[in-house]
Amino acid sequence: MMHSSYRPKRSSGIFRTPRFLRRFRRNTQAVSFSGNKVELFRDGGDFFPAMFREFAVATRHRCIEFYIFSNDRIGQLFADALINASKRGVTVYLMYDYLGSFETPGSYFRRLEDAGITCIHFNRPSFRRGLAWLDRRNHRKFAVIDGTSAFLGGMNIGDEYDGFGDSIIHWRDVGIRLEGAAVGQLQKLFINLWESETGTSPAIPPPSQHLSPAGDAEVMVISGGPHHTASFIRSSFRMAIAGAAKSVRIVTPYFVPGPRIVRSLLRATKRGVQIQLLLPAITDVPLVKIASRAYLSPLLKAGIEIYERQGTILHAKVMLIDCCWATVGSANFDLRSFHRNYEVNVVIDSPEFGRQIDEMFTEELALSRRITLLEHEKRPWFEKTLERLCDPIRRFL
Repeated sequence: MMHSSYRPKRSSGIFRTPRFLRRFRRNTQAVSFSGNKVELFRDGGDFFPAMFREFAVATRHRCIEFYIFSNDRIGQLFADALINASKRGVTVYLMYDYLGSFETPGSYFRRLEDAGITCIHFNRPSFRRGLAWLDRRNHRKFAVIDGTSAFLGGMNIGDEYDGFGDSIIHWRDVGIRLEGAAVGQLQKLFINLWESETGTSPAIPPPSQHLSPAGDAEVMVISGGPHHTASFIRSSFRMAIAGAAKSVRIVTPYFVPGPRIVRSLLRATKRGVQIQLLLPAITDVPLVKIASRAYLSPLLKAGIEIYERQGTILHAKVMLIDCCWATVGSANFDLRSFHRNYEVNVVIDSPEFGRQIDEMFTEELALSRRITLLEHEKRPWFEKTLERLCDPIRRFL
């Protein structure tokens, strides 16, 4: 007897079933919250002004955690906003990644410290561990204001993340503002990592347990890091794809997903799910783009639509399932984000927010070029050779 490879479609709305949610939380260690308000910022040109306005009205404390702080125009505006808050009596804690901000002069952070801001760098060099410390990164990107609102997404603090993604010097990225009980979980993640790095606790009051609903969005917070025994970030991507009934739309700047994600995508296509993958045509890490090419052939052969965004450097990290279940955060679709970086994503279950992401994705496709299987298989021999040479180091890219 012949066995068909066809897989039955998932029923629409599976994400809201108690059974799926229980499995999702168990496999991802996600913490869920109701009654949140989520605001989408399609570009850094909108994200930074909104964050600076909120910094200006903070009254108690701010927890700042970004991978890169650059000593440029946006970096100085960011520093000025923190210093002004500190002068008003707002307590400010700032954590940056040592390697991510390696090129930032020490004077940038000394200026903040002189204004009363407590700064630490994550992963202080320690050659007692050999070179292992080089592979440990805090890639998270968020700011918590007064324990009630937060800004997060794919953006670091630098001029390239500002603007509207219309050129090579103004990258294409996405951020959100989050208000509600889910913000308290981001604050807890900040405090836990601060304590792990310093052995001391920041003087921040715990988040309120009795916040009034700020909106109607269901939000789950998912964190990942090398201290976990399993990749909760990867599990969240795989389970969301497995639950898709109609569509999966993915935006990622770095696509080195490993075989498990590839299998999840292929299984979804066999169920009749439309999958669209948006990657950068121009990248700031050429080696990663070379490594990613090795994963595209089976996806293209299965009918998955792959596009490359033209005219700018794509840096956004977004996934949308069935136009209602969206993931936004710091994690890429790569093995480094799954296993080696500290990352944080939020899953937003909101038809209105999903509609906004869906519209944004459609607009991005109009500025992108579709990659065909014939074109991909005709790439030059030296590109294929480089892809094979990258195979042993994919986990570290």
